[in-house]
Amino acid sequence: MVATLIIKLSVIALGGALGSVLRYLVGVWVQQWTQVNTFPIGTLTVNLMGCCLIGVMGGLADHRQWLSPEMRWFILVGILGGFTTFSTFAYETLALMREGSMLAAFANLFLQVGVGLLGVWLGLLLALRWFD
Repeated sequence: MVATLIIKLSVIALGGALGSVLRYLVGVWVQQWTQVNTFPIGTLTVNLMGCCLIGVMGGLADHRQWLSPEMRWFILVGILGGFTTFSTFAYETLALMREGSMLAAFANLFLQVGVGLLGVWLGLLLALRWFD
């Protein structure tokens, strides 16, 4: 039981490290390639790529049983989780919609985006007031 958890966490951590490095490299490359300095096009690209990839990989894992549990942890939770958590948010929201749980889907959308933005704003206020 403990050994399985350690293996699972190790696989996720390895994938997460790889995904984080890929997020940085892709984001910087896109930002430099497009030479757009007024919009975070690199972050947008990473988020859209992550959404597409989690759709493909999640579909293969859910409907074709293409991925073993270990590969699912490594790719979906680790790599794509490190690449962008936005993809997980989008995938889970769409899953709620497909299940017919529209209220839960819109609650997830509002809470993740709306309350997330509020959290960032409050964090910035705290940082400016107490750590200035």
